Amino acid sequence: MNILFLTDNFFPERNAAASRVYERACYWVKWGHQVTVITCTPNFPEGKVFKGYKNKWYQVENIDGIRVVRIKTFIAANKGFFLRIIDSISFTIPAIIAGLFQQKPDVVVATSPSLFAAVAGLVVAKIRRLPFVMEVSDLWPASIIGVGAMKESFLIRCLEKLELFLYRHAASLIVLSPAFQENLISRNISADKIHVVINGVDMTRYYPRPPELELAKQYQITADHFVVGYIGTHGMAHALENILHSAELLKHQPNIKFLFVGAGAARDELMREAEKKALNNVCFVPSQAKEKIADFWSLCHIALVHLKNSPVFAEVIPSKIFEAMGMGLPIVIAAPAGVAVSIVEDDNVGVSVEPENPKLLAHTINHFFENPGQLEVLAKNSYKKAPNFSREQQAKNFILVLKQTLTTVPNNHE
Repeated sequence: MNILFLTDNFFPERNAAASRVYERACYWVKWGHQVTVITCTPNFPEGKVFKGYKNKWYQVENIDGIRVVRIKTFIAANKGFFLRIIDSISFTIPAIIAGLFQQKPDVVVATSPSLFAAVAGLVVAKIRRLPFVMEVSDLWPASIIGVGAMKESFLIRCLEKLELFLYRHAASLIVLSPAFQENLISRNISADKIHVVINGVDMTRYYPRPPELELAKQYQITADHFVVGYIGTHGMAHALENILHSAELLKHQPNIKFLFVGAGAARDELMREAEKKALNNVCFVPSQAKEKIADFWSLCHIALVHLKNSPVFAEVIPSKIFEAMGMGLPIVIAAPAGVAVSIVEDDNVGVSVEPENPKLLAHTINHFFENPGQLEVLAKNSYKKAPNFSREQQAKNFILVLKQTLTTVPNNHE
């Protein structure tokens, strides 16, 4: 199968979408499929072009057998709304033009949360008379309202109409959460074309290992430290200021250390707040290359998953849950009751606490610090359950949906 995939983010970027698309595509190429990815110049989340790249109109590279076509876009940091929306919109026309000149794809796929990558994918598919498959990784623009970036408005209503238009015109929809499926059905999207393919972890990259001693030394982490790790985007959706409040409550426990690894719109403010509060038990590490992430997880005793207390986040499943499971780490999740909390609790790989409740989070962390035996049980369960959410299985399930789509939708090459 020849797959044309449109995405705003791709390797060497390190956010969830970039990792998901790249790791699946590696499996597809390994299994004999051809994959072309149309994306932009790597710049997420700081809005700075990565070293070795230029923001050119059209450039092609080969990454692990994947043909990667990079197009020129407006580039903005992952902060605020309006510059980011311009960034997303600017992807559309260059992506359409590039998509029209790729050789004979069998199917066109695009992934959200950016609706404009999906717009480009749909246009390319219509012009070339190909099936269009949309992956729904986030309920956008609902998540914009959920993080408080915007309130209900005429612009939001327009984006919601565009969202529903794309859902209705896609031959198939692949959603990352069962809650997304329920949401779409409740909005009169045909259940027959919605397929749930839950996110996963590449277990060739994430697996239990001893602490990376050089990193531990670099960040002054000793064998006596009990490390609570938050590794991922520091964004508006995560309410990470509450973790700092928990860290402040635990200052009397000098062996408990909070490790933040990543970048995002909230990072600078978090660092200023930690300095203001003189939180010596908090360490901030900048965004790291993908191949280094597992090394940082190796320093942790607990993986912390934290989301804002908003109903929209009851429907999402943060990818760091699966990374932590692959590493054999117990999980403490502070999020609204929903799919992610159910995965953690039902598989007994961790515990959930009320979101945006620093006192309860601090109490839970301190409890596990003082009861390592309970933590060990959760850690064993975490690694045992990880194969149920492997990236390889996700890649297989995704391909099955694409094959099914090709058998039910006419495919007329130009």
